Amino acid sequence: MAVEPLSPQEIEDRLAELPGWSLDADRLTRTYRLGSHIAAAALVMHIARVQDELDHHSDLTLGYHDVTVSVHTHSVGGKVTELDIELARRVSALAPAHGAD
Repeated sequence: MAVEPLSPQEIEDRLAELPGWSLDADRLTRTYRLGSHIAAAALVMHIARVQDELDHHSDLTLGYHDVTVSVHTHSVGGKVTELDIELARRVSALAPAHGAD
């Protein structure tokens, strides 16, 4: 099954189900704030595992107490696809376990 870019309306509809996520220049993005640098680093490791499971990888930026996730699908010209939405859903599900807000 080929991966296709989502329409602007499809992206908007899916973002409504992903609090804190937004569209920024054809990328889904979210920054999580955590209680410590160690907690932020642990979240990065868990996100990396999810990315490997999905075989779909985002850009991750580790700050002092925060982690920023930014993702789009390279194979369709850097547009947002269902792969990106699924990664965002999975990250959103695991982030609270790390104390992320």
